Amino acid sequence: MSVQENIRRLDSQGVPVREIARRLGISRDSVAKYADREDFSPVPPAPLARPGGSVLTGFEHIIQGWLGEDQRRNRKQRHTAKRIFDRLVDEHGFTGTYSPVQRFVKKWTARNRQAGEGFTELVWPAGTVQVDFGQAEAIIAGIRQILHILVVTFPFSNMRFVQAYRGETAECVSHGLRTVFEHIRAVPRHMVFDNATGIGRRVGTKVVETKLFGAFKLHYRAESRYCNPYSGHEKGNVENAVGFLRRNLMVPEPEATSLDGLNEILMARCEALATTVHYRKGLPVGDLFAQDVAASLELPGIGFDPVRYESRKADKTENILIDGNTYAAGPAFHSRNLTVGLRHDVVQILDEHSAPVRSFPRAFGHQAQTIFEPASLVPLLVTKPGAWGHSPLRALVTDPVRDWLDKATVKDRRRLLSAVDAASGSAGFDAAMQAADTLIQRGDEPDMAALGMLARRLAHGTEPAAANVDLSIYDTFTTLETTTGEVA
Repeated sequence: MSVQENIRRLDSQGVPVREIARRLGISRDSVAKYADREDFSPVPPAPLARPGGSVLTGFEHIIQGWLGEDQRRNRKQRHTAKRIFDRLVDEHGFTGTYSPVQRFVKKWTARNRQAGEGFTELVWPAGTVQVDFGQAEAIIAGIRQILHILVVTFPFSNMRFVQAYRGETAECVSHGLRTVFEHIRAVPRHMVFDNATGIGRRVGTKVVETKLFGAFKLHYRAESRYCNPYSGHEKGNVENAVGFLRRNLMVPEPEATSLDGLNEILMARCEALATTVHYRKGLPVGDLFAQDVAASLELPGIGFDPVRYESRKADKTENILIDGNTYAAGPAFHSRNLTVGLRHDVVQILDEHSAPVRSFPRAFGHQAQTIFEPASLVPLLVTKPGAWGHSPLRALVTDPVRDWLDKATVKDRRRLLSAVDAASGSAGFDAAMQAADTLIQRGDEPDMAALGMLARRLAHGTEPAAANVDLSIYDTFTTLETTTGEVA
């Protein structure tokens, strides 16, 4: 649609002139011109007289006055070229276009730039790291995922390391830094962060850090510093490294069976960067990095465990809420006060005596379904077998087991679930369910003794793989004598 047509359409909908001008990026005079025009019948073209000089003639001193006054104003409240153009039109009857105003402002700004403006090149001593997060895609266990990549750079040598996580929490940062520290066998003396790394924030001159990262610094005796918000130039080395590593280490998207496997791949690729030459110093990055390591602190004998403990109370359905997601503690823990240990990849639930109860893979982002351990639901179903049809466990078992339990009587259902519960304690839930599936497909009775024995054999890898046996060889021993009618 043409601009005029858009103006007429919005005007017919009752949109104010100012809003139409804002949406379409044109002057209000233009909006009024076409909104109020009654006749759009074609007319013969009329020649336009060309101005003899610049369209800004007579307006230069006005613009220069406004720009000069801006030098004494707050930087965030100064004239833009668009604002100058609007004021010229509204206050001084300017009839020209925006482009010459924009060019004039650009030239004036370049001629009158202050000596203190712009960025200065920063010199970083050896033994200092910059830390930041970025995002990149990878394929984990065949599934394409968007991951948060923690980038750690040494600006003195330009050595760079990257580790991938599913979030940007203090647990992820602490685990990633520990991984890098242990890989290089040293601890950088100074760490530079921004306000988006999940470990602390700087507001003015005040810095507030998370309790976990405070303990991390105490453990490694390192110091931290936080940049001004939105001041990426203060840690430009890591800002550039985020894009560099994403383009060079993760194109095409790396594939791995697990997140740990991906991080091993990324660490090996980072090590290959040590053979390159520093872009300015002309020396191998590996040689310069040796100076970084030499200027760093000694690695302590014990690694820091990046875990955060919090108190939670399970509701009457034995669920607890962690970071907006629901985890099932187990039927025995409803309405009890529990402790949760949050690591970068695991959520661990502990009872009132700090004894581990259950562990789950940590979920990031909002999960619509309750996160549970299948084995924890079996005891409740043994007590209430009638709840099987609506249990979340039903969708996780194999088709033969599901069909058998769906058709079974309450007594038989309780009997099989009891056998699975008993076998899960010694062989694990997966082996117990695999044993139940095998017995049902064989046509055997899935009683407790048979299921438990088979589950243990499956768990220890001693159950031979099922195979189709060729019985035709036995035909040679059952040759029918046609003359005597006897079997030889």
